[in-house]
Amino acid sequence: MSLPRPSPNSTCLVTGASSGIGAEIARELARRGYGVTLVARRESLLRSLAEELADLRGCRMEVIPADLTLEESRSQIQERLEEMGLIVDILVNNAGVSTMGPVYKNDRAKELAMVRTDVEAVVDLCSIFVPGMVTRRRGAVLNTASTAAFQPLPGQTGYGASKAFVLSYSRALSAELEGTGVTVTALCPGPVETGFAEAAGASDEDAAASLPKSVWVSAPDVARAGIDAMDRGRQVVIPGSVNRILATAAILTPKGFVAKMVARRHPSLNNH
Repeated sequence: MSLPRPSPNSTCLVTGASSGIGAEIARELARRGYGVTLVARRESLLRSLAEELADLRGCRMEVIPADLTLEESRSQIQERLEEMGLIVDILVNNAGVSTMGPVYKNDRAKELAMVRTDVEAVVDLCSIFVPGMVTRRRGAVLNTASTAAFQPLPGQTGYGASKAFVLSYSRALSAELEGTGVTVTALCPGPVETGFAEAAGASDEDAAASLPKSVWVSAPDVARAGIDAMDRGRQVVIPGSVNRILATAAILTPKGFVAKMVARRHPSLNNH
């Protein structure tokens, strides 16, 4: 099954589009001729990206600043699109945050904000936009999970659990939608050089030192893999051959053993 064709009144809604994987997904969609609605908190970065893509590709671009931790902010995305006369044919739930360190030292507000962004927003935006896709019998959803979804992740406990939720939710939703003309794909990247680790509270250097170079995949490569998988109607995609091998190993290995091994190497647990 291929992606819905671009049309003047349809859009690709991409959350977390201000940088990293989200920005590269927006670029890749624009390269393929799609109009894109960019969503994130940082409006200035969204507008810079919108101008870049409009100039290079001549595609229609919209910017909707939104805090995805807030239900009312997510509802306003739908309201803005309706005002513009746009329907969402492709939904990319890419926004994600993480915290670092042991749970007993965590910041309660940051932990809850992470779950609201990584889990609640995915469920809410699918609940808002998937019904219309089913009615029109066309559409595609890309939910960004992680290779962390396949294993416990001490040091980023809530993040790993959130991504496991996204993977399970995406697989189940995909099965529910079989035969409707709507597909769901879970994108499960391994480490990507996007500044994500630093934003979560660990330096990029520490993150790089804790993992072999062979597992790192560039953000543009991850974006292409995700959109290609959507275009083929694939349920799960793991960019990078080494990451696919490691994810399989994590599935087959006893989870208690995996958790202990990760805890020994995670940069945020070295001094706890």
